[in-house]
Amino acid sequence: MFLLERVAQELAERLSAVKRRFSLALDLGTPGGALVAALQQGGQIDRIIACEPLADLRNALAMGVVGDEESLPFGDEKFELICSALSLQWVNDLPGTLVQIRRALKPDGLLLAALIGGETLNELRESLAAAESEIDGGASPRVSPFAEVRSLGSLLQRANFALPVIDVDRHVVRYKDLRNLFHDLKRMAATNALVERSRKPLSKKAIERATEIYAERFSDSDGRLRATFDVLWLSGWAPHESQQKPLKPGSATTRLADALGTTEHPAGEKPDR
Repeated sequence: MFLLERVAQELAERLSAVKRRFSLALDLGTPGGALVAALQQGGQIDRIIACEPLADLRNALAMGVVGDEESLPFGDEKFELICSALSLQWVNDLPGTLVQIRRALKPDGLLLAALIGGETLNELRESLAAAESEIDGGASPRVSPFAEVRSLGSLLQRANFALPVIDVDRHVVRYKDLRNLFHDLKRMAATNALVERSRKPLSKKAIERATEIYAERFSDSDGRLRATFDVLWLSGWAPHESQQKPLKPGSATTRLADALGTTEHPAGEKPDR
């Protein structure tokens, strides 16, 4: 749970930069109680509801609601804050989920979420594909595809979020061997969930070859293996009339050349050297 605990603390720190209080918040899909505990410690939220898909995983620190991220059991404009940590990467219909989150937020409500994406496990993906192609003559997808920073920004805009912000936080974890990485992924419930994956397990020879390729390409001088986890952070606000809005084109009252302390030249005119 080391990655989830780190992300939960980071999310609470990011929320502390928002100088306001929230009467009702939703923890959407975050496994365990790490995020709720971090949010409660921050003291900005009066009441938290935890929504998870399985009844036996409900959070003991908050009121639990059994629900799927892709079919939220809430009406429109119910929450001032919706948070999610390392859950949304498993959603099949992320655009539709973001639309539902937007509808569940009150005007000027905030979405703050983190999900696995970017170049996560690119070392494992490359090693398994190379080994399986070499040993078995073809490769099956063994590591899930992940969302990219650019696509998430577009999805927030499509869902009608105002002031969208996306950034990435890269964590490089080092392992003694590939078996320890597999162990952590299994404990994270992060094994292969692709519908089109091969149902045939990797052969022993392919695993041995993947281990060799991983060590050749992605090991440090001390022999430990690197594994990349990219955490994509997204935030956006439900639109409200009080929020900042971009100025209309041509409405500027100050020349850029004056701000830069330089001389403005018409297009096509070469400046003096």
